[in-house]
Amino acid sequence: MTAAAGATGVRTWLQARGWTWLTPKRLRRVTIAAFIAAALVASIGINGSTHPTPGHPAASANPTR
Repeated sequence: MTAAAGATGVRTWLQARGWTWLTPKRLRRVTIAAFIAAALVASIGINGSTHPTPGHPAASANPTR
């Protein structure tokens, strides 16, 4: 959700700039590209830590520990 909000913010910022080269068709393409990029970044994750570290309690083989 944060990534989509960021993409929406970028779109709003671009629209508010009032650049003449940024036609509605180009703004739509930029919006789609921003949402795709945001979705990719959100799905990949920045830190990449999807597995518990060896010292983490969830990684312990003994649950009573």
